[in-house]
Amino acid sequence: MSTIGFDRHDHTRCITDTMATADAHCAEEGLQFTPVRRRVLEILLAEHRALGAYDILPVLAEEGLGSQPPVVYRALDFLVKNGLAHRIELLNAYIACAHLGRSHRPSFLICRECRLVAEAETELAQGQLGDAAREAGFSIERMVVEVEGLCPACAA
Repeated sequence: MSTIGFDRHDHTRCITDTMATADAHCAEEGLQFTPVRRRVLEILLAEHRALGAYDILPVLAEEGLGSQPPVVYRALDFLVKNGLAHRIELLNAYIACAHLGRSHRPSFLICRECRLVAEAETELAQGQLGDAAREAGFSIERMVVEVEGLCPACAA
């Protein structure tokens, strides 16, 4: 299982690569990657922390991209629906997808102190949940795994 979020990395390159992948994905799928949607993704990418709509709204307002909540909620809905971002249920917040362009089933490791979120890839076919589903004849289609704890920096 790989995680992205707690590890040290070239964050500028992380943002640049993710935006390029998002541009390509939207072009391939014929999606309108409007300036507001693009900027919301950039804001989410600025840090690997979960952000709520009201964390994003002041930035959009300051930049003249909209000052009403529906503007940011529509952009977030687009990003989540098209696999560019994820909603973190536990925090009622959002993060940019760390594995754009790859089919995956994410899990989220959430720091309760700093709200840093690491995205981990999970495999449903393995482990006790996969075994239980197979035994019951159940086909898992969607799963949200969010665990809360302390990131390495906050634990130190």
